[in-house]
Amino acid sequence: MTQIEATIFLAEQRGCSQTDWFRSFHGFNFGAYHSEHRQPFGRLKVFNDDTLAAQKSLKMQIDENTEVILLPLVGAIEYRNSLGGAGFVEAGQVQIFSATQGMEYEIANPYPDELVNFIQIWLMGNEQEFTPSLIQKSFDFQQKNQLHLILSTQTKAYIGQFGGREEGVYEVQHPDTHGIFVFVIEGAFEVQNRLLHPRDGLALQGLDTVEFEALSNDAILLLLEISLEPYVAS
Repeated sequence: MTQIEATIFLAEQRGCSQTDWFRSFHGFNFGAYHSEHRQPFGRLKVFNDDTLAAQKSLKMQIDENTEVILLPLVGAIEYRNSLGGAGFVEAGQVQIFSATQGMEYEIANPYPDELVNFIQIWLMGNEQEFTPSLIQKSFDFQQKNQLHLILSTQTKAYIGQFGGREEGVYEVQHPDTHGIFVFVIEGAFEVQNRLLHPRDGLALQGLDTVEFEALSNDAILLLLEISLEPYVAS
């Protein structure tokens, strides 16, 4: 029998980088924040919960093949990247930027006096033919109590909004080589008998299915199935 491993990432125990115009909570080691307990989970290297002040921007550079996921939670963000892409991503949308080594992207808050909050996720890739690309998708929370697929590559990512006491089951597609990372955006959930509050995360290995239950109305869950196999930096 495969041994089940679980690690909880409590919101209040995340790393934090902060200036007077930007705040970033780090689920894993990032920048100056380093902890031996916050190493990458398989190919999931970065999971940042960011808040950017009005009319401010930040620029990021990629040092190896990476799928960058940008998920606005409050408001919209303006973006530019090395592919020549420019535009907006708003709440209810997700952008996947497949970037090769040396590429850059910039995120800006277009509002004159409002904060924006968004998730940045970096997934490492070792594919020999890693093709730069830019994809933007929308999802509709009017379809409640189900997981909506927002990324379908080697990593699968889903998001869903659930009513109180609504239950769900996720069938792990590759249980021998993949793990599950769940993150509570809003509300509270019980996932595999573990209580998670807003902005808590949970990493799981050795499971064929993941069971969860929403404990509050309009609770929002993000779920990723991630390869745990070692990647080779480009």
